[in-house]
Amino acid sequence: MSATTLIATLEKLYKLNKSLFDLSVKKTDVIKGGDMEGLDHLLKDEQKHIAAINMVENDRQRESAEYLRTMDLLTEEPPTLSQCIEYSPPGDQAVLRDWQIKLTELVSLLKERNELNQKLVYQSLQFVNMNLSAMQPQDRQSTYSRPNGEKKAPAQRSIFDSQA
Repeated sequence: MSATTLIATLEKLYKLNKSLFDLSVKKTDVIKGGDMEGLDHLLKDEQKHIAAINMVENDRQRESAEYLRTMDLLTEEPPTLSQCIEYSPPGDQAVLRDWQIKLTELVSLLKERNELNQKLVYQSLQFVNMNLSAMQPQDRQSTYSRPNGEKKAPAQRSIFDSQA
């Protein structure tokens, strides 16, 4: 049996991961721009892509097991792409290895981009926290004595001082 269905599934997996990578590139720009609504929309799209990738990955595992079964090879765990390559005829080996390399490189790029986005979000949160700290009124640590000798503790203040 040839690896035609497995190769078709690998192609779907690649396309979905490529689309997810494109979203992560857009996310970098959205994070840099501070567009929260755009970020929310991209996160929802990412979740859809991840769900689709998980479904196609399940298909890949099933098709890999079926592919090896047709060669009278049984595995307890879902077979990896490397195992399929190892037991494939030479013609299929080359094609499967090419898809393996493409997917590995793409997933590596996706991982790097996600790490960059994570760092950018962290820096944005630090900036927001710094601004919130700067906006909060400073507590006055000084205490003063009343004429009878009692000390008054500093008053608790909220983030907003308002009078009703």
